Amino acid sequence: MGDWWARFRRSPYFPASVLALILSAGAGLFAGSYTYAMASPTPHHMPVAVVGVSAQTVRGRAFVTGLEKSLESSLVLRFQRTYADAVRAIEEQRVFAIFVVRGDDVEMNVSSASGASVALLLVEQAPRVAARVGVRLTMRDIKPLQRADPRGLAIFYVTLAAVIIGFTGAAQLSANAAQLNPGERIAFTAAYAGLGAFAIVAAVDWLLGALKLPVLESWSILALTTFTTGMVFTMFNTFLGRWAMLPTWGLMVLLGNPSSGGAVSWPLLPSPLGAIGRWLPPGASVNAQHTAVYFRGHQSVMPFLVLGAWSLVSCVIFLIWRRRHPGGRTDAPS
Repeated sequence: MGDWWARFRRSPYFPASVLALILSAGAGLFAGSYTYAMASPTPHHMPVAVVGVSAQTVRGRAFVTGLEKSLESSLVLRFQRTYADAVRAIEEQRVFAIFVVRGDDVEMNVSSASGASVALLLVEQAPRVAARVGVRLTMRDIKPLQRADPRGLAIFYVTLAAVIIGFTGAAQLSANAAQLNPGERIAFTAAYAGLGAFAIVAAVDWLLGALKLPVLESWSILALTTFTTGMVFTMFNTFLGRWAMLPTWGLMVLLGNPSSGGAVSWPLLPSPLGAIGRWLPPGASVNAQHTAVYFRGHQSVMPFLVLGAWSLVSCVIFLIWRRRHPGGRTDAPS
C-alpha cells in the first residue's frame, strides 16, 4: 500500500486528481455563493425618507407599518424637513425612496437608479398595503435607470469583466512572461489594465450603446479595478506559486462579486455579504461606477480608497518578497 501511494504521489496523476477535486469543490462553491446571495433576496434595514410631520398620522403610520410587514424587513425611516432635503438624500444614496404623507394621501417616489431590485419590491408591495389600510397611493420613479439597461445589471457586468481580466491577465503574465522583473511586471499590469478598461468602455458605450458612461471617470474606475485584481493575484502568486488562483478566485469571484451590490442591491443581500462587500475590490468598483453613472457630482472617495489600499498593499508585499515570486531574471533588459 505504501509503495503504491509513493508511486502515485510521484506520477502525473496525483496533481491531476488534486486539481479535479479542487475544481469540483469550486463548482459547488461558485453555484452556492451566487445562489445564496441572489436567488431569494430579502430586505434588511431599508432606509427611506419621510417628508413632513404629517407622516405621524394614523393612516400614514399604518401604511408604513403594513409595508414593513409585507416586505418582512425593517424600514429605516429618516424624517426630512423638506422634499428638497429628501431628494438630496436620494442623490447622496442615503435612502432608496421618498414617502410624502398628507392625511390619507401617500406619494411614494422610488429611485430605480439607487437599487432596481429595491424599487421593484416597493412598487409591487406598496399598492397592496395602501388598499388594505385605506390610503390613496401615487407612485413615480424620480431617478430611473437608463433605457438600454432596464434591470440595472450593466454596471455589474462591466465590473465583472474588469475583475476577471485583472487576475487572469496577471496569471497569463506569470505563465507567458515569467522573466519580467518586479517593476516591469507592475508596469505591464498597469498597461493591460488601462487598455482593457478602454476596451470595456468602448464596447459597452460606443459600440453597443448599452450604457451611457462618463468616459474618463468610468475608464479610470475600471482601470484601477483591473490593476487591483491583477496585483492581488500577483501578491498571492508570490507566496503560493501555481496555486495563487485559488485564493484570488475565492476572494474576487466567490465572495466579492455576489456581495458587490451590482446584481442585488445591498439592502436585499444577506447581512454578512452586505457588510463585507463594500470593502472588497468588486464592491468598491460597483459603488464608484454606480455613482459615476447615475449620481454625478456626489462621488465618494471611499471606493477609491478601498481599491487604492488593496493595490498598494499588494504591490508592497510583492516588492518586499519579490524573491519568492516564481519569475524575474537577474540580467538587465537589453
